[in-house]
Amino acid sequence: MSERLNVLKTYKLYVGGKFPRSESGRVYEVSDSKGKWLANAPLSSRKDARDAVVAARKAFGGWSGATAYNRGQILYRVAEMLEGRRDQYVAEVADAEGLSKSKAGLQVDAAIDRWVWYAGWTDKIAQVVGGGNPVAGPFFNLSSPEPTGVVAVLAPQESSLLGLVSVVAPVIATGNTAVVVASEKSPLPALSLGEVLATSDVPGGVVNILSGRTAELAAPLAAHQDVNAIDLAGADETLAKELEIAAADNLKRVLRPQPVDGVDWSTDPGTDRMTAFLETKTVWHPTGALGASGSAY
Repeated sequence: MSERLNVLKTYKLYVGGKFPRSESGRVYEVSDSKGKWLANAPLSSRKDARDAVVAARKAFGGWSGATAYNRGQILYRVAEMLEGRRDQYVAEVADAEGLSKSKAGLQVDAAIDRWVWYAGWTDKIAQVVGGGNPVAGPFFNLSSPEPTGVVAVLAPQESSLLGLVSVVAPVIATGNTAVVVASEKSPLPALSLGEVLATSDVPGGVVNILSGRTAELAAPLAAHQDVNAIDLAGADETLAKELEIAAADNLKRVLRPQPVDGVDWSTDPGTDRMTAFLETKTVWHPTGALGASGSAY
């Protein structure tokens, strides 16, 4: 009996809930930490980036309008599906980051837990950053957070799954939609994450994942007039400065990268990455005038 050949996986982009190949037809080789070939990943073009923004904008109304409780259920479902495919991701993270299977397992477990963390925050963040404000005058003054809109996310270059989840989950937990540029060096866990998102009730277009040259994709996203914010986690210092200048053209919110040696994605994430892409809406409402009986009307 002849030896069976392995069925090699074809990695594709994740845009608008579908799995297209790059519009350009280009691919690039992805290797493990020892230089061994792993797969060909799509080399996304500027057109792919623009298509991803269109998909994210189309999905924004429905996602931002969903109840916080519903978004939390969906994020928890992502954790469930990722748990079910744990072995696959352990292998991919081990190859991508040159880790032992045990250390890669810890990274995958932390990524799963990170989804659960943000799932629990979806219906609580409004109470933390919103509330009633004391004002001088007969008014109720109430502030509540609202999502910024379409957020471009440059995933961390070295943390292929945990870092990725740590920058994507807070964006969508608060009702934004995302265009994600995967780690240029280690994109495979990010591209596989699209398969989990597609089977986790996340509406198409809420998260869109591109692979390729980070600088090539980040430039059109930073300058795009329909992108409302950008997270520069995966940009080096030189690229980050260039993107900040490009982003200023339509007053995008910009989350600057932290020093590479100062980021530990396994620590308590806090709420900073959620609040970074929230706007505050404040409503004034008269409390009413007092009638003859002293009651408000």
